[in-house]
Amino acid sequence: MSRRSDTLPAAASSQAEPYPPRGYAWYVVVLLTLAYIISFVDRQILGLLAELIKRDLEISDVQMSWLMGLSFAIFYATLGIPIGWLADRRSRRTIIAVGITIWCAMTAACGLAKGYWQLFLARVGVGVGEATLTPAALSMITDYFPRHQVGRAIGFYTMGISLGMGLAYIVGGKVIGFVSSAPNLVLPLVGELRAWQTSFLAVGLPGLLIAALMFTVREPIRRGRIETGAAGISVAEAARFLVDRWRVYGSLIVGKTVLTITGYSQFWIPALFGRTWGWSIPDVGLYFGLVVLIGGPLGTNLGGWFGDYLFQRGYRDAMVRALLVCIAVSVPCFVLAPLMPSAPLALLVFFPGMVASAAASSTGNAALMIVTPNEVRAQISAVSLLVISIVGLVIGPTSVAMFTDYVFRDESALRYSMAIVPSGFGVISFFVLLWGRRHYEAAVDPHAD
Repeated sequence: MSRRSDTLPAAASSQAEPYPPRGYAWYVVVLLTLAYIISFVDRQILGLLAELIKRDLEISDVQMSWLMGLSFAIFYATLGIPIGWLADRRSRRTIIAVGITIWCAMTAACGLAKGYWQLFLARVGVGVGEATLTPAALSMITDYFPRHQVGRAIGFYTMGISLGMGLAYIVGGKVIGFVSSAPNLVLPLVGELRAWQTSFLAVGLPGLLIAALMFTVREPIRRGRIETGAAGISVAEAARFLVDRWRVYGSLIVGKTVLTITGYSQFWIPALFGRTWGWSIPDVGLYFGLVVLIGGPLGTNLGGWFGDYLFQRGYRDAMVRALLVCIAVSVPCFVLAPLMPSAPLALLVFFPGMVASAAASSTGNAALMIVTPNEVRAQISAVSLLVISIVGLVIGPTSVAMFTDYVFRDESALRYSMAIVPSGFGVISFFVLLWGRRHYEAAVDPHAD
């Protein structure tokens, strides 16, 4: 692809409009980050509950991995495209508020499930609601800040992943410990609920407050439009835009996707600590939760700052450079940590891996937004989410389970499965992004704000 064909069209006059007050812009980022935190608490709690659910429903690791990945990914991924199209045209605020309401209600519904397939379908519903958040949120944040501040703002938002995961482990572990020692809850018309069911109810319902607060948010001016004079472009035109720049978006999306397989393989960490070192759920929740709660926010903000720093130093491919550094640090840590001889040493090795992995999330999202014009920003974000979710959510947890169930045929060999998966996929991700770096550099408009 030529340098000219890789370069994005010029931005329209909306770039000249003043940005909102910095304090208000950060208020919106904080609120969106709280929504992201809630989404990951509702998503990640399943990992802590895995052993309890497996025991009560009498299912295998592979079946459990379908609850972790496939059930959630089915509509979380596929609905992202139409929701992204809608977010490029309609109120992103309203889309997000409705989505939060849906996923919180469906998380609570997981607690009412009486069998495997009811739980599977409730997890599908969680994915439907959460599909609304990231494409619309990233589009809004990019419109609230000038480009040299986008990395930090998106880094802060991406911190919601780590905070949500950390709180899911810490608070979830405490909740599970409490409800496991308390008498089973009995509800009218529903009957007796097990400890894992009560846990879903406890974490699902509070997020409805965030949905209400979203209506205090104003839609920002849409910036960075292609100079076509159109209010929006069709899905077909967005697809042609993506295909015409396949080297830029292909390398970035594929690289991020393969890296996400490594990230989602970590769903098995609570089971790893239990099976390998005999830790209880509350202990895993507390200590690994602290690793995530400290390392994750540190990483997302460090990644955004590092990318912005490189950009201000004149590197047009700054975010991809930062992403490559993050992969080079995180993957070896995720390979080595499960092989450590003790749980404290595993936590020590997991920590830098978590910092670098979180930094990779923020720089990857910022990299995608920087080279994408407003008219297709949510749609292309949704395409990225589609590929990442289908591949990452399905292959990540399931590849670990398949090694454990079908290769080693031993649940205690989970640690080796968790070392194998990131070792292969991490290397692939690094070299795909390295190949696409020069195409990405050519696509960055040096004159845009």
